[in-house]
Amino acid sequence: MKPIRKQFDAAASFPFEFSYRAVKDSHNELPNHLHDWHEIVYVHSGKGVFFIDGSFYAIEPGDLFLLPGNTVHRALPDEEAPLTVSAIYFHGRIVQWDSLGDTFSFVQCFEEANKRKSQKLSLDTSDQHLIETMLVHINDELTMDKPGRRHAAVLHLLQLLLLLNRQIPAPTAERKHTGAPEWMRLTLRTIDEHPFGDVSLSTLTAKAAVNPSHFTRVFKLLTGMTLTEYVTAKRISHAKELLLSSDAPIHAIASECGFESLPHFHRTFKKLTGTTPAGYKRSSLASDFK
Repeated sequence: MKPIRKQFDAAASFPFEFSYRAVKDSHNELPNHLHDWHEIVYVHSGKGVFFIDGSFYAIEPGDLFLLPGNTVHRALPDEEAPLTVSAIYFHGRIVQWDSLGDTFSFVQCFEEANKRKSQKLSLDTSDQHLIETMLVHINDELTMDKPGRRHAAVLHLLQLLLLLNRQIPAPTAERKHTGAPEWMRLTLRTIDEHPFGDVSLSTLTAKAAVNPSHFTRVFKLLTGMTLTEYVTAKRISHAKELLLSSDAPIHAIASECGFESLPHFHRTFKKLTGTTPAGYKRSSLASDFK
């Protein structure tokens, strides 16, 4: 199954969505997500495994996950202990703030999590209670028709991000190997480090010394995608970064990201993002000036 592209409008006047205490089991959890917005996931109860950008994390109550935009991720709830989670999705511009002479940024925690390749925070009991209280306040503001409710929700989000940023300098939770075989972890690391190289099924199965049919079955079971879909998602994610961070022409970006033809790049990009490369760049740049 291809990555699910959650429909978020970066140009919206209130680029913020919230899901409070939703129950996720193996039957109703979306196979995998890929979107531009930052996402915070807090686990109230249940167990499972979180696949995030090539790594597997054990899920326990009280865990919090920081997911920067364009990160492929998939939750695999335990059949005996479905997950109850709250999730906040937001565009970075909603938390932009004057520097006040400081180098602090509210989205630093996402940048640091991405840099460290460690998206999980295991919180102590006092911080869990603080975060759960903040989530209640956000839910109350968004469900009650009071003046300034959106502003209030964002203020609670800023308070939450401040807390999370102060957690980052402390040692973060180690990634726990949760049943994924060693060859699978090595395969994902190879794709992550060389997404534009030779990451064909034949090459990866030879390197892993695994039968192709077994490789294909396990890869899709753990990631929710075929090998081709996963590699394509990684390439498109990199293309989106290049579109916003460079002035390179689209054909050069397509080539750099491993696409042999521009029409194929356009078709694939639109299938995964819902817009063309040029349209994505225009809308993203326009939203930054709102």
